[in-house]
Amino acid sequence: MTRTASPPLQVEQGDGLLQLTLNRPDSANALNPGLTEALIETLDRADDVRLCVLRGAGRHFCAGFDLSGLESMSDGDLLWRFLRIETLLQAVHHAPFPVVAFGHGQLVGAGADLFAACWRRVAAADARFRMPGWNFELALGTRRLTHRIGQDAARDLLIDTRVLSAGESLACGLATDLAPQEEWPALSAELKQRASTLSPRAMQQMLGLTTRDSRSEDLAAIVQTAGRPGLRDRILAYRDRVKASAAD
Repeated sequence: MTRTASPPLQVEQGDGLLQLTLNRPDSANALNPGLTEALIETLDRADDVRLCVLRGAGRHFCAGFDLSGLESMSDGDLLWRFLRIETLLQAVHHAPFPVVAFGHGQLVGAGADLFAACWRRVAAADARFRMPGWNFELALGTRRLTHRIGQDAARDLLIDTRVLSAGESLACGLATDLAPQEEWPALSAELKQRASTLSPRAMQQMLGLTTRDSRSEDLAAIVQTAGRPGLRDRILAYRDRVKASAAD
């Protein structure tokens, strides 16, 4: 019997609700090129959407950038992949319809940035957030995080790269709500009903006027930081430090 690989992204749409499920549970839904491009393409082609929901299959929402095969990548490969992830984050943050993230388990690096890019950000009690990007000098999501939680809190989080609990994420504004997973369907329905009170045109215009647009600056920051020679070695060095710390 031939086994068909599951798609990296599960897409369900009906009655104005677009549900996107990151579907790489064996890799903690880490963002590899296939998943990143599937998300970008789906958001770009989405039509008749009143609300979009993002969630992760398995035990975690998203472990961030997929580091598999890192040793064989060039700095140019990594720069392109981070540019595409930034393109995805911008597509979410500036979508013409509200995007809601339901986060559980680990939300690390680009996974936490994906959560932060959304309009409403619902965390389960077991959600844990960490943003290690500046350990290898990568400016992914920095402005969006600062807009969400403020300058001082963002600097503390990015310097310390400490794990943030669900309760702490709510207190600082990274999460907008705490809700157990069994309540997520009802909350999705409630948010879709709210989003449907405005016409699609009015919703798009309102979202545009209430969202800070730093897309050009954010792309430039990715090029400036990820484009500096030695990115792969910086990421490898950070990974080795994490492994050594976990072994102690």
